Amino acid sequence: MWDRKDLIGIEELKKEEIELIIETAKSMKDILNRSIKKVPTLRGRTICTLFYEPSTRTRSSFELAAKYLSADTISIATSTSSIQKGETLLDTVKTIEAMGVELFIIRHSSSGVPLFIAKNIRSKVINAGDGMHEHPTQALLDVFTVYEKKNRVDGLKIAIVGDIFHSRVARSNIYAWNKLGSSIIVCGPPTLIPKDIQYLNAKVTYNLDEAIEDADIVYVLRLQLERQKKGLFPSLREYHALFGVTEERLKKAKKDVLIMHPGPMNRGVEISSEVADSTLSLINEQVTNGVAVRMALLYLMLGGRSDENIN
Repeated sequence: MWDRKDLIGIEELKKEEIELIIETAKSMKDILNRSIKKVPTLRGRTICTLFYEPSTRTRSSFELAAKYLSADTISIATSTSSIQKGETLLDTVKTIEAMGVELFIIRHSSSGVPLFIAKNIRSKVINAGDGMHEHPTQALLDVFTVYEKKNRVDGLKIAIVGDIFHSRVARSNIYAWNKLGSSIIVCGPPTLIPKDIQYLNAKVTYNLDEAIEDADIVYVLRLQLERQKKGLFPSLREYHALFGVTEERLKKAKKDVLIMHPGPMNRGVEISSEVADSTLSLINEQVTNGVAVRMALLYLMLGGRSDENIN
């Protein structure tokens, strides 16, 4: 049974809690495979998405997840809200909470904002990505995707390649894979690898061939140019030459290697189109599974039981 008020990060979760979410997501995936993707499970419950950063996949999948479970949703655009009049974030959230919203899904460019909000309101909070801290639901959908394809996570070699330093996705995935018994190696330019990465129990290499060798999963990260200072690497062309995941580089991986990417992709920079569109790629399945996992979380956090018939 799920008994947490909020989901702020993977770091705080126990292995059993991750497994509960994954198991619940399996039932939700069955709903997505139906011709009519709708169940009355959360009818009468109200959810708000509050995004201070642009998002396509995360925001859309949360909103679809809520609607498939028959919850009522509101979406607050910061550009058209009272925030533009000087209202504080907390006052905005408390105002919406007073209207009957039971769960907030929050994305913000500053690390710690979802936790701050969660500590100051009665409603539940899901972190949809905060600064360079965590993106827990991305890691959960990634784990679910690997479980579907490999039937296990323990003992797998996971190579995470790219802009590790600025990536909240990388941090959440490292926490998740570690809790579930995977072996993790991160790879990228020295300027894009955090100095404290060894404390997260991840091996480091600056050689892409070494990272990919015998990998079960190659997880490619987007270069987050909007968060970076200039001069962290010479050029996009050189980055692709050294760290771009291509068909040629993947020859060193296992024959059944799978490719993942949280999106959006910079084709021809961190990943080639041939790899992104190949049969090895799970990128579109990650998107589908994102809806299933977020349905599972909404179900568990708003009072659903893991043994309840949701059909």
